Amino acid sequence: MYHQDYYKRDSEYFNRYEKASGREDFKEENRSTNTDTSSKPDLSKLTPEQINILFSGGTEPPFHNAYWDFHGTGIYVDVIDGTPLFSSLDKFDSWTGWPSFTRPIDEALVASRNDTSLGMERTEVISSSSSGHLGHIFDDGPIDQGGKRYCINSTALRFVPLEEMKQQGYEKYLVLFQKN
Repeated sequence: MYHQDYYKRDSEYFNRYEKASGREDFKEENRSTNTDTSSKPDLSKLTPEQINILFSGGTEPPFHNAYWDFHGTGIYVDVIDGTPLFSSLDKFDSWTGWPSFTRPIDEALVASRNDTSLGMERTEVISSSSSGHLGHIFDDGPIDQGGKRYCINSTALRFVPLEEMKQQGYEKYLVLFQKN
């Protein structure tokens, strides 16, 4: 209980600690190349469910989330900082109730780590830029596309439709949708 609302009880010390931690400098140095801040959500706008999923490794209910059965063409970006994470071209129906992808747009944009919570051995996938928990990676995806299934929480994502990508600052990712 001592740590709960500490920033309120001793705001002067907390603010000094926050500044000295280098967190803001780190976030600034590692910010996405997307410069359109109008489409990036303010952390204070996150719902309690998003906070639980992104920062406490929670999971949203299957079949009751925004993107499990969504079929729009475009990209899925980190809801925290707008970093492009997944393309609709790599999305598939895994029949699990969560959006599933065969790969991220760029492997460097996601990180993974061992997750032994809930008595299971899994691989957690997190956003490299925001450190937000996205979901898990499994080895039961389509074999012809590498065999991976990135099982992602909808609440960790924001969808950017193909026709809005340029205006929202994601023009360099339009090449993903050009036919060869």
